[in-house]
Amino acid sequence: MDHYLDKLPDFVNTIKSIQETIITNIVLIGQIPSPTFKEKRRTQALMERLAEFQVDECSTDGYRNPIGIIRGTSGPKPPIFVVANLDTVFARDVDHYYTIKENSITGAGILDNSLAVGILVSLPEIIRALDLRFESDIVLAGVIQSIGKGNLRGIRHLLKTWNTPIRGAVCIESAELGRLNYYTDGMIRCEVECNISVANGWEHKFKPNAILVINEVINQIQKLRLPQKPRSRVIFGKTSGGFKHGMIAYDAMLGFEIQSDSDRMVKSIFNDIKDIIGGISHEYEVDLKLKTISSLNASRLKFSHPLVKSTVAVMKKLEIEPISEPSESELSIFLAKKIPAVTLGVTRGENHHQVNAKVEIEPIYKGIAQIIGVMMAIDRGVCDEKRLV
Repeated sequence: MDHYLDKLPDFVNTIKSIQETIITNIVLIGQIPSPTFKEKRRTQALMERLAEFQVDECSTDGYRNPIGIIRGTSGPKPPIFVVANLDTVFARDVDHYYTIKENSITGAGILDNSLAVGILVSLPEIIRALDLRFESDIVLAGVIQSIGKGNLRGIRHLLKTWNTPIRGAVCIESAELGRLNYYTDGMIRCEVECNISVANGWEHKFKPNAILVINEVINQIQKLRLPQKPRSRVIFGKTSGGFKHGMIAYDAMLGFEIQSDSDRMVKSIFNDIKDIIGGISHEYEVDLKLKTISSLNASRLKFSHPLVKSTVAVMKKLEIEPISEPSESELSIFLAKKIPAVTLGVTRGENHHQVNAKVEIEPIYKGIAQIIGVMMAIDRGVCDEKRLV
């Protein structure tokens, strides 16, 4: 592996030499709106671009995930997967025009996760420029229906229907450079909806206010005693409700997420919250509905796993400082399937989840070099003998 590590700094300069192709792909893909469940146009563009770069095989699976395959030199070796999600949080009517400056790209979705998709589609040209050959097939997969209510359906279907073993995987996220995810928490993402019937003709001055009912839900959840071990928390992520300032709110919504490194604790907290909502619904005489949007099981590689250790070595060689935390990305589905995988960030950015999100261009080349380095480590066998141990 040391022989390949020594080449990585030179890879950065070679990758930078084709920056025009890389930035073109990022902008071409990113300026196509791709909200969850409506990724068709971006899928078509990715397929067309992969075909132009002459991958050995280009198709979609039964769930419409676009896939490009670069054939390896050893037929019997299982493939290496490189994946990025195609969907973003922005609707089609949001302006997706990108502004390119000397060292930045600004626009909706660039951080979530359009830059990563642009890198994914550039990999055939990058591998060609670096004059690399892999023993394993390289499977480049843009996966749909990942975020929010998509609940990672694209990657779930792809791995469920893939009919051969998978050697290892790299999941690409646009930011942040230094991100190294190799474990995921258990999680349940929920929404609580409060609906109050409208009285005909006149409104009783003591009619419940949906916003205040949701506030009571928050107050009672905050009273739950959550353990530090296993590490557990409830995150309140979004609220909405009401119609105008002088009118009692008839509808309100709360979005929250339960997280823990113990699946059992996630279920226990969920049941406690379910009881809270049932009690408030009865006492306030309102219609409260608890909906589960998505869920994940806790999975992990140990830090001592060869893939994690090799990834850290790659990052250190490129002078990237690894930062690790739980991930809710496609990583969790690979790990749940007992497939060694890591998630890597490509560059630095700001204004996450905003229409004016911005990424730095210069770190991208080092971010890509680390992806190539990890692919090379997997191809040399760091995942072959030790799976999820």
